[in-house]
Amino acid sequence: MGLTGEKLTKRFYREMRDSNQFTAVDGVDLTLEKGKLTVLTGRSGSGKTTVLNILSGLLVPTEGSVLLDGKDIYSLTDKELSKLRNRQMGIIPQGQTAIHSLNVFENIMLPYSLYGEDGSEEKASDYAEELMKRLDIAQLAGAKPSELSGGELRRMAIARALIRRPEYIFADEPTGDLDDENTAEVFEFLHSCARDGSAVLIVTHEGCASDYADEVIRMSAGKIVQK
Repeated sequence: MGLTGEKLTKRFYREMRDSNQFTAVDGVDLTLEKGKLTVLTGRSGSGKTTVLNILSGLLVPTEGSVLLDGKDIYSLTDKELSKLRNRQMGIIPQGQTAIHSLNVFENIMLPYSLYGEDGSEEKASDYAEELMKRLDIAQLAGAKPSELSGGELRRMAIARALIRRPEYIFADEPTGDLDDENTAEVFEFLHSCARDGSAVLIVTHEGCASDYADEVIRMSAGKIVQK
């Protein structure tokens, strides 16, 4: 089974002369399947990031539900939902989210520091080293984020999102600050995650993302307009 959003709607309230609400997402149905990379595209303000945040458990929808194994994730308590995100979802947000007091290795291991299981940290440490090698940042394990380039910071964020081997990976504009070479490397790596069995959702403006996608979905004005 995949992760399914049904009739997702999100309204934001604001003070305006003509209307006091803005509908960012309007009745969206979307299913993420394991082993598949889905690209969600559209102009700025089309609702892409809002959909990603709802599906990943970060933003409660005004209407609709997000079903994982038949259960609405928003029926969980905040603590239960936080643990679910940590164990089953890897989230690569926009921008830089590094903890600057930690080095690269410690940043990558952070999800295990928050919700580690007994006896699992040594295995996670080995996997962190494997991820750093695959992403070509192994030599930077002891470096602080302030010493890294934009591309290196992005690869560190990807490794941190994947350290718990998530079933679902959400990447919001993961190449927004990268050059062409780093952009291709990030998309190829996320494509390999899908081939390994994860469901991957990428929100992006990059036209080349379709070269790596199993499905491309376009949004406009809060609705899906093309699959």
